[in-house]
Amino acid sequence: MSTGKVIFNMTMSLDGFVAGPNDSPGNGLGDGGNQLFDWYFSGDTDVPISDGKMVLKVSAQSAELLNEAIGRQGAGIWGRRTFDITQGWGGHPPGTPCFIVTHNIPQEWDYCGSPFIFVTDGIESAIQQARQAAGEKDVVICTASILQQSLQAGLLDEIHVDIAPILLGSGVRLFDHLGGEPIELERTRVVEAPGVTHLSFRVIKK
Repeated sequence: MSTGKVIFNMTMSLDGFVAGPNDSPGNGLGDGGNQLFDWYFSGDTDVPISDGKMVLKVSAQSAELLNEAIGRQGAGIWGRRTFDITQGWGGHPPGTPCFIVTHNIPQEWDYCGSPFIFVTDGIESAIQQARQAAGEKDVVICTASILQQSLQAGLLDEIHVDIAPILLGSGVRLFDHLGGEPIELERTRVVEAPGVTHLSFRVIKK
């Protein structure tokens, strides 16, 4: 049984959006959404991701947190919408093993050796499979819809949000569709870095 945690990590605007309006495969983060990730490329410390296919250039403070998170990551879960918008990250997802929650498996990626594992029976199954694959390490969730589903199911342990200094006004809201009772959090860390503020919370489970 895995002893790692199920965590969420994503960049969000100060007014709560993770993409601007009109996000699509040709307009990945929506109108104005690319500014959310200015901090990824405005520093002087290299952080390789996606099998080294992309190298972030962040501040020393952000690099320390990113490298720590990458070292703990044992598996990742994304939603089908993000998968489609990124066009499968060109076959180099931000983390592996990479589980995609979907209703229908894209046949062009369904083959032996594919970097993706498609899960068609819901978030509980996806998290269970990802935890088995991650072993002692963490399962990382990086899309709004999967965050919302995992919170509703009571399966999320931690929330890590990187706050970008921008107000998008509209777009894809991170904490929509939670329903039910309020979810209590315990703040565990705040790190101020150039261009971004890193916030960490533990989900209090009753």
